[in-house]
This record gives sequence, C-alpha cells and structure tokens, in this order.
Amino acid sequence: MTLENIIKENQDTIVDVRTREEFMGGHVAGSINIPLGEIQTRIEEIENLKMPLILCCASGNRSGQAQHYLSQKGIDCYNGGSWLDVNYYQSK
Repeated sequence: MTLENIIKENQDTIVDVRTREEFMGGHVAGSINIPLGEIQTRIEEIENLKMPLILCCASGNRSGQAQHYLSQKGIDCYNGGSWLDVNYYQSK
C-alpha cells in the first residue's frame, strides 16, 4: 500500500514534528504535534499511537530524522515529508 493510500484511508496517526509555534500556524487536520526535540522523551506515548505513523514537518528533513530514529526503535513509521503534502493526500 502506498503512503498516499494509507493517509487517504485514515489507517495511521499523523505526527507533525515541527515546533509548537509552527504547528499552531497550520497543520493537517487530526494530526498531533510532537516536536522533534521531544521524540526521545515521549517514546512511550508514541508507542501507544495507532500505527503506522506518518511523520511530517515543513520540508521533510526533520520528519526524516524522526523516521530514522523511530524505525531503529522498531516503530512502524513513514516520512510523509511536508505537512502540506500530507494535507493534500488527506484531502483527495
């Protein structure tokens, strides 16, 4: 199944790893905000989310870092890239 299909079928949790300020400026409907700097300290919370996780940020860089870290912890996740792209897939 493609990333786009996972997002469209709402079989995931969308996690925005931007700062709280960036998140408040606009985000994907239904997404949750866990800033990149808090990923390690909130790992238990993350493990209890509906999998897979779709990680997004402004450009895909921070979500890529989060995806790399979480994958090493055995968490099923994808780098969704920009939150605007994820938002577009969700709205289709």
